[in-house]
Amino acid sequence: MSKIQVYFVPGLAASIEIFENIKLPESTFEMHFLEWILPVHNESIEKYAKRMCDKITHENIVLIGVSFGGIMVQEMSKLISTRKVIIISSVKSNQELPIHMKLAKATKLYKAIPTSLLGKVNYLSRYIKGRGLLAKRVKLYNKYLFMKQTKYLDWAIENVLLWQRSVPDDKVIHIHGDEDMVFPISNIKNCIKVKGGTHIMIVNKYRWLNENLPKLILE
Repeated sequence: MSKIQVYFVPGLAASIEIFENIKLPESTFEMHFLEWILPVHNESIEKYAKRMCDKITHENIVLIGVSFGGIMVQEMSKLISTRKVIIISSVKSNQELPIHMKLAKATKLYKAIPTSLLGKVNYLSRYIKGRGLLAKRVKLYNKYLFMKQTKYLDWAIENVLLWQRSVPDDKVIHIHGDEDMVFPISNIKNCIKVKGGTHIMIVNKYRWLNENLPKLILE
């Protein structure tokens, strides 16, 4: 029997290293990881999704996306045949965005975000020492941040806020932590709740995911 091909897309600006602890049984699954690519000028999310799909070499695949990667795999699934679409720490429609993101969209306040600072996390790590929460978060960002270019960050943030999908696809499987502070669980409908899961549960709840992803794919 041929293996099930599973493609993963990381969170906004994140490296595929965020999946380093995700292990699916090799007898049944083959795992592939898609890195982010730089957008071209004024590129729509639909055209970007097409370029991401160009890197896929199998049919009837499983797509798994984290955070903005969850939005991206939903766009990609419009263009290719999929066996399952699974999103983690993400949203199924713009209705699930928190109120401050909806306000940022309405006021265009997001255009004032100094995204260039996000690419300088490595400099922050020189000055933030110790084992406190801030130091741990900076260390995580420094480890997993991949796409630091302002061109990508501006484009990605805008496409989260301006995402046009208003009606969720009922076939999408949604896994969400009940302590997610980026996309609060109070705004999320019809999801599989993970107790104690935060927005980065792909990193710190990998045991739960390793146990449950195979069952969700096969059922």
